[in-house]
Amino acid sequence: MKKEKVQERIIRVASDLFYRQGFNSTGINQIIAEADIAIGSLYNHFTSKNDLLQAYLIKEETEWFKGFEEHSAKISEPKQKILSLLDYRKKLQKSSKFGGCHFIKISAEVGDSSPVVSDFVKKHKGKQKEMIRTLVNGYAESKKEFDADLTTESIFLLIEGAVVSSTINKNADSFDQIQKMIEVQLP
Repeated sequence: MKKEKVQERIIRVASDLFYRQGFNSTGINQIIAEADIAIGSLYNHFTSKNDLLQAYLIKEETEWFKGFEEHSAKISEPKQKILSLLDYRKKLQKSSKFGGCHFIKISAEVGDSSPVVSDFVKKHKGKQKEMIRTLVNGYAESKKEFDADLTTESIFLLIEGAVVSSTINKNADSFDQIQKMIEVQLP
């Protein structure tokens, strides 16, 4: 087993704390204690808590897209690939015990007080939408009179709504409901 580097451990611990208890409720001293490092080690790798927040967002984004790629790697049929995105988001919600989207949570907490975070989250959600657009365009190639833009927007919003609903209700029922809605849009 590969030994975890100090920087990786700091990011892992901070990520867990930021997600579970919130960025503002997580102190540097708690991160240092739970990562079992000296204060100097933290500041050797990160100049501030906001710098650490940036690393957290980059890590989560990288893992999100890599996770979907691995989840859907064996699927080539466009409609099934789109539906696999629902399965992936449902899986993320279940594995986090319906804790919600990392990006929505940090945006709600930090909001406009940090344009850097706000911009990162907007770009991340934009990348998700573009990924959906690519999947929908792959599906639309074989269809006549198909509104790929409207379908992309609809699928994106349905998935985001399902994430929020499943977080509130602490179950995955909303994903089952939107699967039916998306299947109607993709005959």
